[in-house]
Amino acid sequence: MARPEKAAKVAELGQKFTDSAAVVLTEYRGLTVKDLQDLRRSLGGDATYAVAKNTLALLAAREAGIDGIESTLVGPTAFTFITGDIAKVTKGLRDFAKAHPFLAIKGGVLEGKFLDAKAVLKLADLESREVLLSKMAGAMKGSLAKAAGTLAAPLSKSARLFGALQSAAEANPDLIGGAGTAPATEATNEDAAAGDVTPAEEA
Repeated sequence: MARPEKAAKVAELGQKFTDSAAVVLTEYRGLTVKDLQDLRRSLGGDATYAVAKNTLALLAAREAGIDGIESTLVGPTAFTFITGDIAKVTKGLRDFAKAHPFLAIKGGVLEGKFLDAKAVLKLADLESREVLLSKMAGAMKGSLAKAAGTLAAPLSKSARLFGALQSAAEANPDLIGGAGTAPATEATNEDAAAGDVTPAEEA
């Protein structure tokens, strides 16, 4: 490979390492062309599956600031550059490897850190983004319903109190009338008291 072409390939791989949410390294020796096509199709739009020379991948990883990947770059290596749901893609790779034993997960990269094969498989046990969003939406819905119930409770109590007062007033009209006459009586007494004082002041 010519030097400019090599440099361009390293730069391309380095950019993929940087832009990907995670990268999974696999050995594909023994898989047929159809197997690889099926694997790429199963990944959908969440990841791309590419084969690269180990020497170029190592240079690209170093340029991206990734250490510890050297021991994994032995034998034919393919790279799954994940741009979508990490859990979904790693689950897909794990399940595909179970059905096609020639596919072996060698390691991976997450947030610039190298992961061994066991750590990558643990990512497959995580809940997918759809499940997490669904749980979050359910929790929010429950919280909103609880908040609405809390806000409605005082209003409901007030409505019941008002209804009770209204029923009492209809059963005993003097109850409301008597309550309303008290201020008028007090006002009359105050006026009378004021009238008693006025002549004394004038005298």
